[in-house]
Amino acid sequence: MSASPPLPHVKTALVTGAGRRIGRAIALGLARAGWDIALHYRSSATEAAETAALVRALGRRVALLEADLGDEAAVRALLPRAIAALGAVTCVVNNASLFEYDNAADFSPALLATHMQANVAAPILLAQALHGATAADGAAVVINLLDQKLSNLNPDYLSYTLSKAALQTATIMLAQALAPSVRVVGVSPGITMVSGEQSAASFARAHQATPLGRSSTPDDIADAVCYLAGARAVTGTTVLVDGGQHLVPLTRDVMFLTK
Repeated sequence: MSASPPLPHVKTALVTGAGRRIGRAIALGLARAGWDIALHYRSSATEAAETAALVRALGRRVALLEADLGDEAAVRALLPRAIAALGAVTCVVNNASLFEYDNAADFSPALLATHMQANVAAPILLAQALHGATAADGAAVVINLLDQKLSNLNPDYLSYTLSKAALQTATIMLAQALAPSVRVVGVSPGITMVSGEQSAASFARAHQATPLGRSSTPDDIADAVCYLAGARAVTGTTVLVDGGQHLVPLTRDVMFLTK
């Protein structure tokens, strides 16, 4: 999708999985903060178009970019497509994530590989691409969405958790490798939105089962992303946005303990 040339001093962010849920909140939060949005989606075309309309209503430019993050060639093409549509990109938010249930009893290498491709390889490739497109004295940033459960492990969602643990480690290693032109940081949400077969009542109990009596909302995550996008002295670290959920030891994922 093409767009008019960028105006001077325009900031542009590529947000993966930005059509709905937390990705939508991040895209809108960045748009309110003055960012144009390269809005990636995989299959949620209708929701992505709705998000794009909301971004435009905030006075920002937007480009819709469909891609399967499990396809290496599609991932490698994503940032060049964003640049072609909107001009220079200085922020990549790796929000899109595969989240399928497994545990130690039904673990399979195939499901782990699928999680690793979408949740680890794709973010690393996009960080690599941003670094390649950024001047040595640039001010670009990669923001990886992680998970508070990495600070308080339980065995549910085994493959997903392994992939997020790898991405957290990659966040540190990439921050070392890509400095000084690209900062790399993480955001770890808590219970933020209803997932899978979780009921509204179960979600409400899980959301409140934190030291602060509330976990994170999509807007809380968007606020953290917006802060990190402009925090020029922050790299190689992760901000936990979870109401303190990571401080409460749990033997199972909280959604199973609050049914």
